[in-house]
Amino acid sequence: MQSTLASKISFEGVGLHSGIESKVTLIPMGPNYGIWFKRTDTFGVNNMIRAIYSNVEDKPLCTRLINKDGVSVSTVEHIMAALTGCGIQNILIEVSSDEIPILDGCAETFVEKILQVGIIKQAGKQFAVQILSKVEVVENEASASLSPADSLEIDFSIDFKEKGIGKQSKSLNMANGTFVRELSNSRTFCQKIDIKKMHSRGLALGGSYDNAIVFDQGDILTPGGLRHEDEAVRHKMLDALGDLSLAGMPIIGRFVGVCAGHLITHRLLKKLFLNPSTYRVVECSLNQINTLPGFGVTHLDIEVETNFS
Repeated sequence: MQSTLASKISFEGVGLHSGIESKVTLIPMGPNYGIWFKRTDTFGVNNMIRAIYSNVEDKPLCTRLINKDGVSVSTVEHIMAALTGCGIQNILIEVSSDEIPILDGCAETFVEKILQVGIIKQAGKQFAVQILSKVEVVENEASASLSPADSLEIDFSIDFKEKGIGKQSKSLNMANGTFVRELSNSRTFCQKIDIKKMHSRGLALGGSYDNAIVFDQGDILTPGGLRHEDEAVRHKMLDALGDLSLAGMPIIGRFVGVCAGHLITHRLLKKLFLNPSTYRVVECSLNQINTLPGFGVTHLDIEVETNFS
């Protein structure tokens, strides 16, 4: 069983890093299509980019996909997390610039519109990547691993010197709408002292208090404060789900991230698929389908925002 949208939907906004206004349209596609991006502002070359780990280009602070013609699209992690968290497998994403709009800094707007128009089931077998043995990538104090489990679990820990963040950890089984309820409205975050540094590197040019939580020596500068007391680690889990979705099919296994970012998660996927003994592609049984992140999700799963500031 596969899924797509009941009708197409569109979003408009600025890119977090580019600051450029763009439009994104999600178009329902047939069974076994997968997830593809199409750059509508690019002509004369291949403007189609498959959402797959082998197309990831190492870039800081976001996930960027690039095809063999050099056509790219960046900051795809939030929309990919939304699609995976809602169980959408077959979709064409048209985008009018090289970056997906950041909107309010999380996946909630994507999720709300997806659930508003509805999800339709499609004929076709559902396949998944089942983890058979532990795979791990360690870089300095950060690490990411995948190990066997009966469904997708995400366990994440962070440790920041910034007093407003500090040490946080959370573990969730991603079955049956957990992403929508627990993670989808958790926003990206940064420290005020890092903003000038990012701007000097041409990053975060579209960042604002409307699309990011800004911490400053224990204070929260973003109006309205936090939606969750542990919103920072929840957002890291959101990013992880979006990055793991680039396996090209659901993962059945346990992901553990320790101070991990986009790069280390992408390197983990590449290491996994370089060693066929660590995984197998399986046709999902009905019981396995029932545990996939978006199975049975509805608009009732959207969590009410909570203010903790």
